[in-house]
Amino acid sequence: MTALTWLYVPADRPDRVVKAFASGADVVIVDLEDAVAPDRKSYARDAAKDLLSDPAPVPVQVRVNALDGPLAAADVAAVAGLPGVSGLRLPKVTGPEQVRRVAELAEDLALCPLLESALGVELAFDIARAHPAVSGVALGEADLSADLGVPPQSTEDGLAWARGRVVVAARAAGLPPPAQSVYPNVRDLEGLRRSCERGRALGFLGRTAIHPAQLETIADAYRPTEAELARAREIVVAAVTDAGALALPDGRFVDAALVEGARRTLSLVGE
Repeated sequence: MTALTWLYVPADRPDRVVKAFASGADVVIVDLEDAVAPDRKSYARDAAKDLLSDPAPVPVQVRVNALDGPLAAADVAAVAGLPGVSGLRLPKVTGPEQVRRVAELAEDLALCPLLESALGVELAFDIARAHPAVSGVALGEADLSADLGVPPQSTEDGLAWARGRVVVAARAAGLPPPAQSVYPNVRDLEGLRRSCERGRALGFLGRTAIHPAQLETIADAYRPTEAELARAREIVVAAVTDAGALALPDGRFVDAALVEGARRTLSLVGE
């Protein structure tokens, strides 16, 4: 089934990484960047290498340090090729050349560039199609808000255009819908739910989390309801029996675009 939840966990806390594997997250992101203090970067890299030297029980991505900084090359060299690593998240990407340089070093790992600046958002499409190893793109909204001068209480309105931009760029590049950026208040699950509903309406699919307590709310918000699944099945069955456009008994019009959407809905539950 399609991944809906990604859980960030700091690489310098191996005990938390092990717990994250059992958290129920679809993907675990072992973080070498923002979640790790500067004086623990080397230890975090070594800990990640030790933890991921064997296959992990869930897919694992590693977020390396900023590509224009002094640590990223060593991060990539340390984790590329490890049995427990399925992909890299590349922070603060501002152009396609950065992605191509990592792809040359990453031994065919899937890459997910993070767009965290005005320049990154402007070049979203070029970054999304920079290399065949790019498996998705996403926003890093904390840094993007700072770059744009959007106050924390105004992100829903202030980042609406950027969110739509990355959804369109991913689709235009033939990539899956992006996952939403993290919701920073781990206690506000109702706010998280509302934010996920807005993200789903914009075309996002799933969300990154910074605490296991957020996972269930995210999955529930993005998982199709029984009513949505029933409608999707009805549409797909109708399409199988009629090659052209048609109307269902309740008057709803069915065309190729609606059928494609119905099939995407069913794919979320493995149908």
